Amino acid sequence: MANFSETPLMEIILRRYETPHDLNERDALKKICLSLGLLQPGDSRDVIVDILMVLERSKKIKKEISAVEIKDELLAIRKENGLSLNGTADSNIRRQLKRLRDIFLVEKVKNSYRILEFMSLEQIFETKIKKIILDAILTRNTEYFNYYTKYETQRPKEPQTIEELEHENNY
Repeated sequence: MANFSETPLMEIILRRYETPHDLNERDALKKICLSLGLLQPGDSRDVIVDILMVLERSKKIKKEISAVEIKDELLAIRKENGLSLNGTADSNIRRQLKRLRDIFLVEKVKNSYRILEFMSLEQIFETKIKKIILDAILTRNTEYFNYYTKYETQRPKEPQTIEELEHENNY
């Protein structure tokens, strides 16, 4: 039996929600995070939304921003919106930035972060997430489904001897 790793090389969770309407900026970003699997439904630990909002705001002025600046700005956003400060530890902010980098929404330039090449989130979704991540995953899944067809088309071996027939009837 072949050894194989169950650790995925790449993964993405996609969710479909209702058509967007009447959402403020934070809620629209939250739906993006939910739809990309960056946030779990009902999860109150939604610091990733505020990180993305800080990066979006800095994108508007074409500014790269350090993790410390991100933390300062997201704390201000959370306070002004009356949100909990849970999940605002430096280690969690770095972890969330890594998750955003893993799906190409954010890039690290030296010790600063920015939305990938200051592109729109829609452009990133079309050119990076759909064309790179999703295509790669779908291609590999297709390979596994095609590979499995050899097992679906194999016919069971007919018993050749009386012993094989008796063995088959006993099980």
